[in-house]
Amino acid sequence: MRHRTEDTRTYPCQVCGGELEFHIGEQRLRCPSCGTTAELAEVTGQVVENDLRAALAAQQQRQAGHQSLVQGEKEIVCQNCGGHTTFTGTWTAQRCPYCATPIQRDDVHDAPERLPVDAVLPFTVDQRTAEGQLKDWVSSRWFAPTEFKEYSRAGSFQSVYTAYFTYDAETETTYRGQRGDNYTVTVGSGQNRRTETRTRWRPAAGRIQTSFDDVAVLANTGLNTRYVNRLEPWPMEQVRPFSPEFLAGHLSRTYDHTVDHCLEDAQRQMDQVITQQVRRDIGGDHQRIHHKDTRWGAMTFKHVLLPIWLLTVIYGGATYQVMINGTTGEVVGERPYSKVKIAAAVAIAILIVIIIAVARSG
Repeated sequence: MRHRTEDTRTYPCQVCGGELEFHIGEQRLRCPSCGTTAELAEVTGQVVENDLRAALAAQQQRQAGHQSLVQGEKEIVCQNCGGHTTFTGTWTAQRCPYCATPIQRDDVHDAPERLPVDAVLPFTVDQRTAEGQLKDWVSSRWFAPTEFKEYSRAGSFQSVYTAYFTYDAETETTYRGQRGDNYTVTVGSGQNRRTETRTRWRPAAGRIQTSFDDVAVLANTGLNTRYVNRLEPWPMEQVRPFSPEFLAGHLSRTYDHTVDHCLEDAQRQMDQVITQQVRRDIGGDHQRIHHKDTRWGAMTFKHVLLPIWLLTVIYGGATYQVMINGTTGEVVGERPYSKVKIAAAVAIAILIVIIIAVARSG
């Protein structure tokens, strides 16, 4: 139900009056109170690619005439209980703190200066499975403090749709460099006779064409990119046309970084791939690239929401995050180290060395 006075959206159950949520196991809406289910009615059309250059040209003009909706706070009145909740920054879906009703903020996604969401990759890893994988991951961190392992069960564990931009591109690269081929020679005589490996260099030049599909770049702040990037690859072939129904009962964010900001990261990723392909094209045992010029042909993008189970634990005054890919189940994250456990391990290792040394000397 779209509440236009509040620019919010909920999905009331027609049987008991509860709130429908997107059920990961059934892949449809389901009422957690009475079990009533409903098919996703708003999923229509196909996922389309957007012309990147046209979007970049229009972006500055759009932003110039409108005030940003993702700065500061926006107070929302829950249509279920009347309680007031606050949306901060780029959060667009959360729960009422008083009655737990899932609430979606539509004004951000519909705002003229914002790029609409094109697609969503639905959660397929449910909470029970995610909690089991999290437990296994935490238990295997041998040098994590015992207190941290206990806190991890009480930390904030949420299903979150995070904002990404994905990029497609057709490129043509010309290059100049050198190819190095190894060969061996025998030098010296007598006891000094030996074989040496040397490299013969010759000029190399050529042209390669490279196609890129769905190069993904995180568009949100607040997540440790060192770890979140290890959640890749995402099964982008499973994305669905965006519908707010997928977000019902889950947290969601719109983008913090714009499409042009994320493009810089995407092109760095693409350039690394191009460099590897140039080296393969040169061949030989060694390669030197003196000049490389890439022309960017057709370029498209999508604004996509990708699913992450996120555990946040505050321990020792620091914040630690553990993330689970909501479709593949890949677990990555950070945790503190116990100085006591490390010192004990070192002491045990030293003791073992001493025992072995004594046994051998005897």
